[in-house]
Amino acid sequence: MNKLRVLIADDSVVYRSQIRNALAGLPWIEISGVASNGRLALERLQLSSVDLMILDLEMPEMDGIQTLREMQLRGLKCPVLVFSSVSKRGAESTLEALGLGAIDFIAKPGGVEDGGEMKGEMDPVIRIKNLLIQKILGLFPDLEEHSVQEITDRSVKPYAKVILDLFQPKAIVIGSSTGGPTVLEALFSKLSGPLRCPIFITQHMPPIFTATLAERLQKISGIPTYEAKHNQIVEKNAVYVAPGNYHMRIKNDSGVLKIELDQGPLVNSVRPAVDPLFQSAAQIYGDRCLGIVLTGMGADGKVGAERVKEMGGVVLIQSEETCVVFGMPGAVMSVGAYDQVLSPDEIVEVLREKVANGVDLKLGRIYA
Repeated sequence: MNKLRVLIADDSVVYRSQIRNALAGLPWIEISGVASNGRLALERLQLSSVDLMILDLEMPEMDGIQTLREMQLRGLKCPVLVFSSVSKRGAESTLEALGLGAIDFIAKPGGVEDGGEMKGEMDPVIRIKNLLIQKILGLFPDLEEHSVQEITDRSVKPYAKVILDLFQPKAIVIGSSTGGPTVLEALFSKLSGPLRCPIFITQHMPPIFTATLAERLQKISGIPTYEAKHNQIVEKNAVYVAPGNYHMRIKNDSGVLKIELDQGPLVNSVRPAVDPLFQSAAQIYGDRCLGIVLTGMGADGKVGAERVKEMGGVVLIQSEETCVVFGMPGAVMSVGAYDQVLSPDEIVEVLREKVANGVDLKLGRIYA
């Protein structure tokens, strides 16, 4: 791919201008057109070749959600990057958009930090440019001479593989980024409680979005799911989602396991990061820790997965063919810190068997 043809769909002249200016001067980007609503965007998609659409969700005449649904009806396969407002409504719409096929999102400039990655007071064009370049290069790594940095650590340590059939976890930690919300919803839609052990999730997302994600996971699974709070006591039948802009760890406070949140330095350029969660869980749960690394760009989770394996735990990674971006699972694979490579359907089978209690009506099995 020599140039990426980008369509900008946003009703705001200001935001269209900011996105244009953010991408201006990049020799590997070509703005193929702009549209002020979804109807015009669909016309552009059908008339010209587009490699990526940057889509606003709040537009007149036809909004972003309607546009994505219409794309599905018409069989239009163009990848979509959502340009989302930082609000509860915006977060809900964004997660719905991801469920309708959007591949990722960035938050519009504002006063809220984008997951600890970019300060709100930064010049909007610079902020959008930084976020867009990071996302685009992660999604299109074959852009000539501009691909994301490849993992250079190819040393594979002889981590002992654990026999999964004989393994029973005391805690499950899940890390994900690009494409993660859709996979998480797919997993939890097939999982029911009560759980035999807690589940902890770090998904790269800004504030407000993580609270909405927790609400959605609880709604579709019925399992108590929280946007984690500092010093919150860990319970078995519960799911804890790291809040945007906070690293989440697990700590032992005089024999009581609690959530620890902090706004320490970015890890792997993000906050929350997967590595702190995995490392703390490995320390607390030892060889009874199960780590799962899902789709996402970058290498976050690699160091944490290594720590889980060093302590004798189990690590599962999502298969490349089912990932939006294989960066995070690929980083774990590159150092050998995993036990099995599984599809989301296979991962949910493991979760059902290892943590679900009671009768699973979908499988007809009884879990003790």
